[in-house]
Amino acid sequence: MYRRLAYLMLTLSALLLLAVVGLPIAGAQGDNKDVYGRSLPENAAPYAQQTFQELCDSTRKEVSLSSVVTVYARICGDTHLFDQFGDSLIVLDENMNYVPGAAESWEPSADGLSWTFHLRAGQVWSDGTPLTANDYVASYRFMADPKNAYDFVWMWQGIIKNWSESVAGEVKPEDIGMKAVDDLTLVIETNGPRPYLPGTVLFWPPLQAKALAEHGPGYVIDPALSVSSGPFKLKELKAGEKVVLEANPTYKGYRPPYLKEYTGLYGDQLNGSFLAFQNGDIDLVNYTHLSVADFEVIKNDAILSKNYRSHFGDFRTDYLLFDTFTKPFNDVKVRLAFAKALDRESIVKNVIGTQFGIPAYSFLAPGFPASDSTGDLKSIQAYDCDAAKALLAEAGYPDGKDFPAQELKLRGESDARKAWFVAAAGSISQCLNVTITVNNMEFNAYMDGLRARPTTVTFGAVSYGMDYLDPSNMLGVWVSTGRHSWRNAEFDKLVEDAGTLVGDPDKRTQMYKDAEKILVSDVGGVFLVHRIQGDLYKPFVAGECFRPDKQGVSAWHWGNDWCIGSFYITNEVASAKTYRSN
Repeated sequence: MYRRLAYLMLTLSALLLLAVVGLPIAGAQGDNKDVYGRSLPENAAPYAQQTFQELCDSTRKEVSLSSVVTVYARICGDTHLFDQFGDSLIVLDENMNYVPGAAESWEPSADGLSWTFHLRAGQVWSDGTPLTANDYVASYRFMADPKNAYDFVWMWQGIIKNWSESVAGEVKPEDIGMKAVDDLTLVIETNGPRPYLPGTVLFWPPLQAKALAEHGPGYVIDPALSVSSGPFKLKELKAGEKVVLEANPTYKGYRPPYLKEYTGLYGDQLNGSFLAFQNGDIDLVNYTHLSVADFEVIKNDAILSKNYRSHFGDFRTDYLLFDTFTKPFNDVKVRLAFAKALDRESIVKNVIGTQFGIPAYSFLAPGFPASDSTGDLKSIQAYDCDAAKALLAEAGYPDGKDFPAQELKLRGESDARKAWFVAAAGSISQCLNVTITVNNMEFNAYMDGLRARPTTVTFGAVSYGMDYLDPSNMLGVWVSTGRHSWRNAEFDKLVEDAGTLVGDPDKRTQMYKDAEKILVSDVGGVFLVHRIQGDLYKPFVAGECFRPDKQGVSAWHWGNDWCIGSFYITNEVASAKTYRSN
């Protein structure tokens, strides 16, 4: 606990008050209802205690609670707090199937050049304004407008008709292929057949067209102006202190929450989350904020270990990257030397921990469509120090002589994650006799440098997980218009051609496999680890979200946005020391 009660009388008074208030609540458990008038589950705590808290990162520059405004600077961006003010058109269930979100159905046109989404009738914003297809049109036009400098424009580059042209300022945002046929019908036109288009709209709940036109995107974070068509609405926002959402009583979507409030508290998220969890201040810790030492505590505690829920997450891979247009990394022999100097097996075993991941020799994680399930690519970048030295010598740097000192830039990693890359730099440095220092930068500064052209990240490390379940997404970030300073024309063509291929799924998969082989062989990146992910929950957090998937995994799977509607706090919380009793 952070606090101790100072006086015995105060303690006794508090206990008496709880006794007086608690008895009627307990007696009225059958009338325990949420904001929608639904009875809570029989084992639920009183509605007043149906609150959920997570820890937000106090070090990050954040500007909005909407992914339409920003992806890399979302408020409480490492939690589930953002994007609760609306629903994406479609979502994922626990088995990675696309299921209805704001749209109840969707289908491609006969020629494959457009997709039509049919919105559920009756959805409204919290100010009474109906949710319509025009809200989605206005949101996508906002993202495609170059004056808004949207940080995720690459997502629909070459996919939505006229998207790239709008981003480049060559056509107006009104010209992109997004049309509201009527209030409940949205048509998205594409550049050629795009069988994966529905997956690209997974994570973009809309802004309200009316509020956007009247107030601009800042309305989202102003409690006096903010409106919501999602499960929560904004109650309070104190920059750098806390964000409080409350259940939206007008919500008509697919995931009405049992929770009364959902709060984000600011603090040392990267290094202080487990302590806050132990102190009862938060209800959930993501694996990225747990150290190896924290995991030892969890493993040896019966309650903690039972409530740590592993899952495959977003198929995330950590890797090293280069500016391949600049010396010394414009030479593939240098890049391959670095790849073969990386002892992944040792790093995973001794630094990362086998509970966190498996060694990576390619980009697509096991289980992801078109991934290297047979291990055919492993030998290309496999650790071989002698071969690495020979390659560096062939490139003109025998035994590392005259090789320029390098700075490995990181993207605001936790101490635990930083240790992964320090070990990677050490492995390469020791094998090749080169000097590598590590610079753990602020998140947004790193991303600004990575996206800059020319890039300011000559040698860096980062992780990437899917935005939608198709190889066009994961491999698409490596095409020459993406985030990396690497270009291979054959790779670009394979990814582009596979993205428009319909009617032959086996051929399409093979094209992506061929593309990844080029990526690995030409060393666009040096792949370190495929992550094993998970979340630590308080034992009184329950819900249908934890129903087992077809593989028997009980967890909040990546993309399962409906989960927030199923969570509730059980009456076990009465015996726990948490912020609810402070």
